[in-house]
Amino acid sequence: QLQLVESGGGLVQIGESLRLSCEVSGPFVEDYAIGWFFRAPGKEREGVTCVSRSGISTNYKDSVQGRFSGSRDSAKNTVYLQMNNLQPEDTGIYYCAARRLGRNQCWAETWEVDDWGQGTQVTVSS
Repeated sequence: QLQLVESGGGLVQIGESLRLSCEVSGPFVEDYAIGWFFRAPGKEREGVTCVSRSGISTNYKDSVQGRFSGSRDSAKNTVYLQMNNLQPEDTGIYYCAARRLGRNQCWAETWEVDDWGQGTQVTVSS
């Protein structure tokens, strides 16, 4: 039901930063938590971070702790992933995804997703 459009990916060098954006549209956007998922080449998709309806962030990937952070601008219906000090292992496709959850909730026990974005490529050169 929702449409999610990622942008902001690209080619960067080690140590540089990017900010990914996920613009969300459709009915009842305010009822969804928005998360970021990552798929490295040849690997399974994994959760990175989530921003609840109320703006609470949850990190799921230990290797990006302290470097990546999620945030939400409710006025713009946009969720961001700030990516600092990028490393080669961060290379892959980043997807945003939506799930209907409680106001302060994010993914906890299952990875069920209601709607996916198309993904945006991030490539970090070594």
